[in-house]
Amino acid sequence: MTHTPNHRDTETQRKNNLSALSASLRLNRILLWLLPLTFLVVFFFFPLSKILALTFNLEVITPQNLQITNYALRFTFYQAFLSTILTLLLGLPSAYLFARFDFRGKSLLRALTAVPFMLPTVVVAASFNSILGPRGLLSTFHSFLFHLSSNSSFILHPFALILLAHVFYNTTIIIRIVGTALSGLDPKLEQTARSLGADSLRVWTHVTLPLLRPSILAASLLVFLFDFTSFGVILLLGGSQFSTLEVEIYLQAVRLLNLPLAALLSIIQLLCTLAFSILYSYLLTRNSYSLQPRSSAASPRTLKQKLFVTSFLFLLSTFFILPLISLPIRSFTRLEADRGQRNEVQYGFTADYYKELFVNRRGSVFYVPPIQATINSLTYASATVVLSLLLGFPAAFALARPTRLEKILDPLIMLPLGSSAVMLGLGFIITYGKWLTSPLLVPFAHTLVALPFVIRTFQLAIASIPQRLRHAASSLGASPLEVWKNIDLPILRRATLAAATFAFTVSLGEFGATLLISRPDYPTIPVAIERFLSQPGGLNYGQAMAMASILMLLTAASILLIEKFRLPNAGDF
Repeated sequence: MTHTPNHRDTETQRKNNLSALSASLRLNRILLWLLPLTFLVVFFFFPLSKILALTFNLEVITPQNLQITNYALRFTFYQAFLSTILTLLLGLPSAYLFARFDFRGKSLLRALTAVPFMLPTVVVAASFNSILGPRGLLSTFHSFLFHLSSNSSFILHPFALILLAHVFYNTTIIIRIVGTALSGLDPKLEQTARSLGADSLRVWTHVTLPLLRPSILAASLLVFLFDFTSFGVILLLGGSQFSTLEVEIYLQAVRLLNLPLAALLSIIQLLCTLAFSILYSYLLTRNSYSLQPRSSAASPRTLKQKLFVTSFLFLLSTFFILPLISLPIRSFTRLEADRGQRNEVQYGFTADYYKELFVNRRGSVFYVPPIQATINSLTYASATVVLSLLLGFPAAFALARPTRLEKILDPLIMLPLGSSAVMLGLGFIITYGKWLTSPLLVPFAHTLVALPFVIRTFQLAIASIPQRLRHAASSLGASPLEVWKNIDLPILRRATLAAATFAFTVSLGEFGATLLISRPDYPTIPVAIERFLSQPGGLNYGQAMAMASILMLLTAASILLIEKFRLPNAGDF
């Protein structure tokens, strides 16, 4: 006699199948996270725990260490606050310019203001050094004009250079965030205020500004955060005389070998950064106003508007173009004192600085030709791309369709993005100090910095894959391989190229962690630039300008590729 399954048996079987399917899905989720989380535990959380352990050493609490900490913390806040104020002074009128007016070359100028933000900090520092530093173009021109020696020429104070460099690469944040909010304000609100008799000033203070306040605060906090964690610009333009938290961590860890104090400063810096990041996320959610796109930006009509647009076009073009073009110009400009006449200076075009990149003029067996630093950077960047893609894709695949597990892991896997690169390098020194003789640690440090960008790029791409098209293709008889080939692959191919370019660019320009953990005989381009700028002599300076120009060219090419391959709905920040 055959047994006929009843309704209860069928329901039990269905529950068992669902339970097995649920267990299988959980196992797949765990497998997706296994490699990324293992990497983060080994190279981020474990070194972070070592830093925390050092801070519990009571011997670090001495009057001298507290004095150093107090000064570094105060100066870090001071320079970040001052830099943010200056950035707002330039950024707010610029945001108004792009949001409200239409003019020739608008798209090009807007793209130009975003270029410095993508450049490595060493390139930004070298750019301002090339135009306003002791051997810069203005100093050179001043010497030539007044027949002075190069030591007597006009130079800008290093602190002023630092502030200008911060404004240079952070202004685009104000333009993008505040300008986007300003463009989205409903024009009827301003029109109603004007119809009730309000002048332009009252409309701005009573209508526009209150609506823009959350965006202005969020943009200001983001600028402050970048200035607070600035390292390369301050070290290269100001040297050790300006001790921010980042610079002091580097000095205490590398030059003074005071690892407990460096660890304490790192924890203070991390806590401040996390607080600013949480506050920034909170401010982004405060803007509950209903915004509507404006019809279009208008051409300037009145004389006042024309003067405003013309003056800011000139100001922005000059401010953003001069540092970028001065770097390659200075790399081809010779400036050296004539041996026969003490106060005369020779000027001229030369390609010697680029030729010297291939020459070991000192004949030392320990000398590393600068071109070798370029090869090292390209090698590290290639390894970073491979590691970032291998780790980023499974994590992004899981985050694209999040469960409760992903909601917990998402902020954890993004934590390295809010951490100081110098702190990452310090963690590597404390944890894997005996392995620093190997150059293999550098790509791991670069991957920590690049991984959040790669994950977000993949996550957006995977989430944008239209499920209805996949279901339609399957219902028409397409195999899973055909569905993946014809629907998933075109989107993922573009995202992969964008993510790989992101990782490559981040690795090329990474400076903070690399300066701490790279071997002297395996320098990268940013480390080589820092070495040449810290040494006296026109030849060293010229080689630094040449290497910075090469790095700027490589970064610019990467930026163009990112803009070409990234998804249209990808945000700016």
